[in-house]
Amino acid sequence: MPVFLSSFVNRLDKKGRVSVPASFRAALGPDATGIVVFRSLQHEALDGCSITHLELLSQSLEKLDLAPDMYELIETTIFGGSIQVPFDSEGRISLPHNLATTVGIGDEVAFVGRRKTFQLWDPKKLAAHDAAARSAARAKDISLSKIIAQAASKLESGGL
Repeated sequence: MPVFLSSFVNRLDKKGRVSVPASFRAALGPDATGIVVFRSLQHEALDGCSITHLELLSQSLEKLDLAPDMYELIETTIFGGSIQVPFDSEGRISLPHNLATTVGIGDEVAFVGRRKTFQLWDPKKLAAHDAAARSAARAKDISLSKIIAQAASKLESGGL
């Protein structure tokens, strides 16, 4: 399955439309007619994904034995707060004004790949978040080679 990679900053036009990066549209798949957006539960940003990804989340929830209050939180915040936003003929979306203003998105939107999902940020807020995340990654000594070595070790021991 394709992944969402990289970061892009695009301007909103006077009608509130913004181009979804071409690589993100490609990762959504040829049959995608738009995206789903909702407020991030962790950051002052919007989360974005395909409707297929939310369907997978829904199916995954059916397999879990969560407490009723957890179902309530997930259903209210993610499913209840989601908006399906269709692409126009040029690959643009009309970003829901209420969601954009809630997270501080103004004239520009930063699209940030996050493997199976992506986020939409105000570029200045993203820069601050990115600096903090990089500092935390250095403090925790995170590196690709260590992640790969750790996964290989778990695979060899039958942990994956």
